[in-house]
Amino acid sequence: MADFAKMKAQMAEGKGFIAALDQSGGSTPKALKLYGVTEDMYDGERAMFNEIHAMRTRIIKAPDFTSDKVIGAILFERTMRGTIDGKPVSQVLWEDNGIVPFLKIDKGLEDEANGVQLMKPIPGLEDLLKDAEGFGVFGTKERSVIHEANAEGIAAVVAQQFEVARTVLSCGLVPILEPEVNIKSSTKAEAEAMLKDEIARHLDTLEDGQDVMLKLSIPTEVGLYDRLAEHPRVIRVVALSGGYSTDEACEKLAKQPKMIASFSRALAEGLFKQQSDEEFNAALGSNIDKIYQASI
Repeated sequence: MADFAKMKAQMAEGKGFIAALDQSGGSTPKALKLYGVTEDMYDGERAMFNEIHAMRTRIIKAPDFTSDKVIGAILFERTMRGTIDGKPVSQVLWEDNGIVPFLKIDKGLEDEANGVQLMKPIPGLEDLLKDAEGFGVFGTKERSVIHEANAEGIAAVVAQQFEVARTVLSCGLVPILEPEVNIKSSTKAEAEAMLKDEIARHLDTLEDGQDVMLKLSIPTEVGLYDRLAEHPRVIRVVALSGGYSTDEACEKLAKQPKMIASFSRALAEGLFKQQSDEEFNAALGSNIDKIYQASI
């Protein structure tokens, strides 16, 4: 598949970052509130998703949202199944903007146990992956969260991440594994050291052609994940903003030479529904430029 090879090369070597446009049902009200759309301004789930789709459409159609600085974008399932001007969103991203499309596949988090939150079960995953392939999606993203440096919990998170990743790989897509370390954790640095070792161990079990990406919190120790980035089975290591402001996330990321951004909230910071297109595009363009500079 010529497009797949081209997408993979862009992910491995492209200059820029991955935009995370994948707020799901649970995080959508918060994302909309930051965008200036409060819960009294829409009625019901359908209206809520229409509002977030309009916001994402506005971002994707903005003049600076191209592969010059944005090399990939992660979509929520409803967004993948939606359209922009009558064309599937993933096709708009790749064919019109040159941006590689990914799909968020996890269904949220279990309650905390052993200092971590595992992913909830993902029913119908293989059917979803077939649909994603049909839409021209290159890869997926799956998130779990680590709150404490608990060896048993971290081992369980990484084992589950790789188990789901193998299913994704078997369906011909590239998984982004996202075992997020809570940036407010009092044992963040210790948890990250444990996480690095656990991921490295699992990477060594992958066979040739089973290539993955990693999405990790920006580590406390500079260069901590460099060894993972150099692993032959890793296409790219990307960073999540994790609640940092755009400026703070970019400042921390700039110190990590082998990580690029995959920011969600930091990308949309300062964007409001009430802005004129000129104001909106200027604010988004400024964020894109900051995140791009931190990524290269």
